[in-house]
Amino acid sequence: MSSQYSDICVLGAGGFLGSHLVAELAHCGCRVRAFDRHLPKNPLLTEAQRSQINNIEGDFFNPRDLDRALNGCSVCFHLISTTLPQTSNVSPAQDVRQNLAGTLDMLDKAKELGVKKIVFSSSGGTVYGVPQTQLISEDHPSDPICSYGVVKLATEKYLLLYRELYGLDYTILRIANPYGPLQKTHALQGIIGVFLGKILQDEALTVWGDGSVVRDYLYVGDVARAFVAAMGLETEHRVFNIGSGTGISINEIITSLCQVTGKTITARYKKGRTFDVPYSVLDISRAKQELGWEPQMPFEEGIKKTWDWLQTANF
Repeated sequence: MSSQYSDICVLGAGGFLGSHLVAELAHCGCRVRAFDRHLPKNPLLTEAQRSQINNIEGDFFNPRDLDRALNGCSVCFHLISTTLPQTSNVSPAQDVRQNLAGTLDMLDKAKELGVKKIVFSSSGGTVYGVPQTQLISEDHPSDPICSYGVVKLATEKYLLLYRELYGLDYTILRIANPYGPLQKTHALQGIIGVFLGKILQDEALTVWGDGSVVRDYLYVGDVARAFVAAMGLETEHRVFNIGSGTGISINEIITSLCQVTGKTITARYKKGRTFDVPYSVLDISRAKQELGWEPQMPFEEGIKKTWDWLQTANF
């Protein structure tokens, strides 16, 4: 694979998904530009693999820093977002100014520097809005109910526009709910990482609603493989759901966490939140057929890997 590409840029390489993607690309023999505001040492890389990584610290909104990141790259993975679904509605204007306008500036820079392809991290949990079907395909109506999803969807449309206008190729991955090692334990999203962090400290879990909310959870290593698959294949479609294809409720998660950790868990149930739709599971048949990708990590095995990592992590 590495012979097909010049350097590959990962925007957001210091984050949860970015760290795993960088490691997967290095495993495939690619030369990587890892770009983020801060780049801590990636514990997923071997010492030999570190020689394949060019770490570039900079500001996504600074044209000179973007130039350093993208110049000479053939593919750019765009994983940067300054907002979260839960907080994006506080200031939609700021969300647009930062994430949408910032991405357009990046696309202009990519066009100028001859980048051939953008692989964009979109959101399978927010771009569709309230599900109208049990399994959500890529053709499901897209009516986001938070600014985060609106901006992700708008970015998708601009990627289509830039391909039509300038020939800049792209692939969009609408990702479900990733979990795994390196996930933050003190955050506003990422329920499995947050729950495991609470369990490690023998603290009670907070559950919004009665625990029946169902989501699609996916091991982060499987997400990284999907990104790499999207980089290399020419397919009929350019938008792909990336999930497990099965739903798990919060109460089922808690049961699995009890079994994996061997701990007694206390859960405190609070009034449900208005933005939590009751059921959201992605149809991943297109990714299976066209990307040749499907998830490999069983849920409880992924939970165990995350728990084992968390007990040895240095925060």
